[in-house]
This record gives sequence, structure tokens and C-alpha cells, in this order.
Amino acid sequence: MAAPSELRMDQLPSDPLLHILSFLGFRDLIHCSYVSRRLNELSKHNPLWKLLCSKHWLLTDADRLQSGVSWYCLFKQYYNDLGRYLQYYPVLRRAWEQLKSFLQQRCPRMIASLKEGATEAELNDIEAQIGFRLPDDYRCSYRIHNGQKLVIPGLMGSMSLSNHYRSEVLLDVETAAGGFQQRKGMRRCLPLTFCFHTGLSQYMALQPAEGRRMYESFYPCPDQTARDPSVIDMFITGSCFLEWFTSYVNNVVTGEYPIIRDQIFRYVHDKSCVATTGDITVSVSTSFLPELSSVHPPHFFFTYRIRIEMSSSASPEAACQLDSRYWKITTSDGNVEEVQGPGVVGEFPVMTPGKVHEYASCTTFSTPSEYMEGHYTFHRLANKEEVFHVDIPRFHMVCPPFREPAERTLREPYAETPFPDADCEYGERGSDREDADNGDDDGDRDDADERDDDDGGNDGDDFGNLRGINMAALEGAWCPRHI
Repeated sequence: MAAPSELRMDQLPSDPLLHILSFLGFRDLIHCSYVSRRLNELSKHNPLWKLLCSKHWLLTDADRLQSGVSWYCLFKQYYNDLGRYLQYYPVLRRAWEQLKSFLQQRCPRMIASLKEGATEAELNDIEAQIGFRLPDDYRCSYRIHNGQKLVIPGLMGSMSLSNHYRSEVLLDVETAAGGFQQRKGMRRCLPLTFCFHTGLSQYMALQPAEGRRMYESFYPCPDQTARDPSVIDMFITGSCFLEWFTSYVNNVVTGEYPIIRDQIFRYVHDKSCVATTGDITVSVSTSFLPELSSVHPPHFFFTYRIRIEMSSSASPEAACQLDSRYWKITTSDGNVEEVQGPGVVGEFPVMTPGKVHEYASCTTFSTPSEYMEGHYTFHRLANKEEVFHVDIPRFHMVCPPFREPAERTLREPYAETPFPDADCEYGERGSDREDADNGDDDGDRDDADERDDDDGGNDGDDFGNLRGINMAALEGAWCPRHI
């Protein structure tokens, strides 16, 4: 009986071999190229490297045609330049592309403010300047875009409320290096963002120090009860740059953060915070303002935006007007407070079929989480004697995680500073609740926005009501509850 003939690699058809090779990563594919001449030829098959270029570098046919080289050579070029960022590049590049695509029509000025990516040499120079290594996910993002120009609106979100305005610019790496902190309380911290109006910045810790964890991002919050002014509490915003940036982008492109007046507003909308009573639907989104909050003493500032909408299918006889509001407020320590007052932010909106009324207000608490719920009282325009309630859904307000510096546990116990009346205006004390409510309403009138559905809101360039806050005037003063 004749012995079976030996199966040789060069006798196998190409198609099944290429199919097998398509399941390999680029490193294994390169290793295969050293096995035999046949595998060396097959491992450079263009479609194999096209898949890998798309997977790791998000390259398209247009990119290859522009380069004028094969997919294999194009992969080598990108690997030689960006290989150290292999685990981060596709995630961050995709996030940047999604963000730019989403904002191109909605916020064109913001996109125009983005800078070209920094070079590897420039990032190395920054590390030498500050004396610390930048994390690879941060470097990778800045290879794609080196932050933005110092303009308004800022890419990293805005907030406008009465006389307070915030818009955070994503700093380029050179400006960030200029603000690198080595002072006590903020040692080894690199600013990520900056707001011209408030001076607010988010920082990233380049080394574990003073209670911070390496590479986490945070808002610094001075401890106003400490004898040492360098004691800084922290509102944590991310565990690393990758998580900080991609989670923000996801909130923007999914519509979690609304676009208002050509800017990204960092309101968070819980999809369960919607209540419909008859033809009227009420929904709520909330936001935490770290620049007006503190951990010591405990003072947590929240703003909320409410949308009241009458169904377009409602009958004309359903037209009505808002008369008053009622709130039931429950803090995390179980305290319950009930508040009622006329109108909303000084207005008494009339609701007709298809009409939308939106307004923003704010409140402060001495606990880091709480929830509010209540109802509006309306009357029919056709019959003022017909009065009815419209439910406001329960919505929770929770501040970000916060951490005390390590030095705080070594200090003597402090005496807590007593809080002023929750209803008093800036610089006022002990006002009557009803008067304070009315005064607060007038203060928030700029934030009310009434429009029809077809109107789609104001996407123009009207920034007349966006004013910088006078931080000196606010020092030691508390914002009232605007409820």
C-alpha cells in the first residue's frame, strides 16, 4: 500500500488560508510572515490589512488613496507614529469624530475653534517642562486635537442661570502646562479646562498626592472651614482621561446634554422624570454647579430645567394658564419641606395646543443628594372656575462623588459655619419665604424660554443675557433657593 503523500503549504489553495489569516491580529499576522515564503506573501494581502487599518486606525478607502501606498504600508506608517496609543486611539478617534459630526451643524463656532493635533515631540517637550509624564490616553487625544482656542463657547459645556454664566474651554497642552500646579493643596495637577467667567477649571492628577488618585479628574473645592487655606476638597469627575472625555462625548451625541443657543448645556435628563396629566407633559433635567458648592461647610448647589408641553392634539378648549406651583422637597437625611408660590420664575405661562414653555431655576441643600416633586395649578382660559393640578415628576439631584484631602483627617474638629436662611437673596438675610420666592422668580426671568414646537428654539448668536459672575461679591454669600 502506497504511503500518503505529504501535504505541503505551497500546495494549499489561497482562499482558505486567507480566511484563516483574517482571524489573526496584526502581531500574529507578522509572525506568520516569518514561517514560510508562501505565508509571507499571503500575510501581506491587502484586504487583510485593510481590515486592520479600519479596526485600529479607523482609516477609509479615501485615506489609502490619498496616501498612495498599500494598506500594509499604511498600517506600518500609522503604527510607527501612533503605536504606543494602540489601545486608546480607536476609542478616542471615534469619540472625536462623533463629536465633530454631531456639532458641525449645531455649534459650528465650537468646531472651528478646535486645534490641530500636537506632535509627539511637542508632547515630549511639555513633559520635560513640567517634569512629569502625561498619561497615554491624554497624549493620544491631544495627538488628534490639541484642545481648542481660548474662545466662547467652550467645548466642555456651559451653564447660564440668572447672573451666573460658565463655559469651559478644553485647554491646549501648552496653556495647560502653563497652569500646572505645584503649590500645596494642588501639587502635580494639570488643568484640563478653564472658564473665563468664573476661573473654574477641572484638573487631572499626574501623581497620587494629597488624597488624590493618579490620573483622576476633579473640580477643586477649597475647604472654607479649614485654618489652612491650602486644604482642598475634590468633586471627582472621572477616573482617567479616557473615561472623562468619552463619557462626556457620549452625553453630548446622544442628546443627554441639550444644545441651547449654540452651546452644550450640561443638564442631565433622567428618562423616568416625565409626567403626563391630561394633555400636559412635564419633564425635568438637572445639573450640579461645583463652582457654587462646597463640601465644608456642606453646601450643594443644583439647577434644574423644566419643560411644560401641551399636546398638539389637544382641543382649543383645553387652553389654560399656570397659576401656582407646589414643591415637596426631601433631603437624603429624611427632612421634608413643602413650598408653594405663584407662577414660575415670575411668569404665568399660557398653554395652548402644541405650546412648549421651558424655564430654569435653582436650589441649594446641605446634603449631597435630595429629590423634589410636586404639581402646578392651572385654570382653563374658557372657564376660570375650572382649576386642576398637573403633576411634576420626582427628580433626584445628586452631587458627584467628593473626597477630602488626606490632611483633613489630621486636623482638629471644626465648628460648622451656620447657614443663612435658604430663601434669602445674595447678600440678604432672613427674608420672608413668599417674598423670597417672588424675588427669585424675577431673577430667573432671563432663563425662561417660551416657544411653539415649530419654532425649534433660538439657535442664533444672542449672548446678550450671558454675563460673568462677580466672584468678589459672592464671597461668603449663598445663592437662594429658586423654587
